[in-house]
Amino acid sequence: MDILTGILLLIIGTIAGAYGTIVGAGGGFIFVPALLILFDMDPVIAAGSGLVIVLINSFTGVIGYAKQKRIHYNIALTIGISALPGALLGVWLLQVYASQYFHVIFATILAALGIFLFYKNSPWEGKIFNRNKTTDSTAITDSEASVLNNGWFIPLGFGMGVLSSYLGIGGGWLLVPILIYLFKVPTHQAAATSILSLSLYSTVGVVSHLYYSNIDWMIVAFGGVGIIIGANIGVILSQRLPGRIVLQMLSILLVIIGFRMYFQ
Repeated sequence: MDILTGILLLIIGTIAGAYGTIVGAGGGFIFVPALLILFDMDPVIAAGSGLVIVLINSFTGVIGYAKQKRIHYNIALTIGISALPGALLGVWLLQVYASQYFHVIFATILAALGIFLFYKNSPWEGKIFNRNKTTDSTAITDSEASVLNNGWFIPLGFGMGVLSSYLGIGGGWLLVPILIYLFKVPTHQAAATSILSLSLYSTVGVVSHLYYSNIDWMIVAFGGVGIIIGANIGVILSQRLPGRIVLQMLSILLVIIGFRMYFQ
């Protein structure tokens, strides 16, 4: 790997780490498309290497968010543990069914979710958003936690595990809006909780990718340094951004990446 490629990976990792930590998506949804688009990498290797990046990003973000006391541990642990078998299944599916349809599936999911989030947080939906919103500064109480920590988090976690390992992008891009819109978790808490869940089930996915030798360690080395730098920046910036801006950041980025992937 030449030095220019290493610098480019470092820059991409920094951007992915900051964005991924702010929106709770782990950075893989930037890093993996970059590997596919800029480096024309095998989707299987991109997914495996991307998941290691997600793991590094999530561990770094957890440390920062834990200090800010934004993580809902009951929800994160329930989803994270439920995702473990799904992560194993996702790696197996990647070995069996990875094909030219990988880009199409990836692009469709990203673009559709991005359009949905953009509309829900646009001025046209402002009244609905404000009416249903839980303030970001309000922590979830113990009684609310008992309601939130229900059986739906088990299949949700399983699905996140499958998507995380198969696509290599962590699954937080889907988990965060689900926590916000279906379970009324405040935006910043949803992002922080997602990061902890990612750190759990991404570990299993990474171990599985190790077994199948799907990881390019040079990419992980350069990208990982950038991810750590970016994640720390993201934790700091997240304190200054309102929840609506966080979701707009996620939606715009998903739409851009999704539509670009259609042309690959």
